[in-house]
Amino acid sequence: CRRSLLLTDFANGLYADRTRPRHVPEEISMNKNKIITWIIFFIAFFLIMQMFQKKQAPDPGLAGQTVSVTAISQEFASGEEVVVKIKNDTPRAITLPSNCPKNPFRVLAWTNEKFEEKQAQTNIKCELSPDIIVAPGEEKKVSYSYWNHTLFSDPGRYKVEIALTNGTTTGVFTSQEFTVVEAGFWRKFFRTIFYQPLYNVLIFFIGLAPAHDLGLAIILLTILIRLILLVPSQHAIVSQRRMQELQPKLEHIKKKYADNKERIAAETMQLWKEHKVNPFGSCLPLLIQFPVLIALFYVIQNGLNPDNAYLLYAPFKNIDLTNIHTHFLGILELREVNAFVLPIIVGALQFFQLKLTMLKKVAVKPVQ
Repeated sequence: CRRSLLLTDFANGLYADRTRPRHVPEEISMNKNKIITWIIFFIAFFLIMQMFQKKQAPDPGLAGQTVSVTAISQEFASGEEVVVKIKNDTPRAITLPSNCPKNPFRVLAWTNEKFEEKQAQTNIKCELSPDIIVAPGEEKKVSYSYWNHTLFSDPGRYKVEIALTNGTTTGVFTSQEFTVVEAGFWRKFFRTIFYQPLYNVLIFFIGLAPAHDLGLAIILLTILIRLILLVPSQHAIVSQRRMQELQPKLEHIKKKYADNKERIAAETMQLWKEHKVNPFGSCLPLLIQFPVLIALFYVIQNGLNPDNAYLLYAPFKNIDLTNIHTHFLGILELREVNAFVLPIIVGALQFFQLKLTMLKKVAVKPVQ
């Protein structure tokens, strides 16, 4: 009986152990759930705070890199015009005040193992350099054309820095570093052989013109250039006219030897040789005129820039470039882009020139 009671108690103990709830695994499971809950809560809190910060960001008028200053190139040749771009990414317009007659913004040059400020002052009418207003999301270019030689003539490393004030807050925005290198051979050649002589001739004509009239000086300079280019222009016209006279014969050769391209080339060369015609005779004189006309364009465009005074020859160094009459015939301001008067004048002159060309055309009789 005692043994049976012991066996019964042992069996009951085993059953009780199996049916008793196990508290340790449940506690571990509860801890895991808490950890996962806290992680989800932390991630959700972080995302909400990020969204809130974007919506409730401080006034971006000056905070952060919201106004970008960028030079249009990483490298400029000495004498090349330096231009920077101002991008306004703020929700309000910003005003960049003119520092005329001093250069706009701060120009920093690498000197003595550090960046130091360079300043320049030019003798211009400050209405040519007004304040710059950049609307939200807009980008504007600022040129240093009136201070270019004084500031950037020396090869080296440079930066541009802008300080903007909004109430009591001041933000400073700096461009990337860019370099100025020595001008190459062809740039120096073009400047010395073409640009500089024409520039000095224009200044000479301005000094001769009544009231230092820029319009009359440009007309005199244009006439002088046309006289210089008269000989190559005449050669081009004569060569072109001879080619037109031979055109019917060339067409006849093409039809006669339509199936033999080698015979066409040989007959064409023989025809040019007999009539002493150079097929490139009308092109070469035009190529000679191109650099002169390009130099003339830039001379007229930048002729009144006081920063170019270093290009003047010694006899013209004392000419005051600000005392020049730029209002031609009282209807055309030569320093400004005119979308009405100038196109009408140019169109009328082109029409007149076309009429003269048509009258001078020689009638060519077809080959029988």
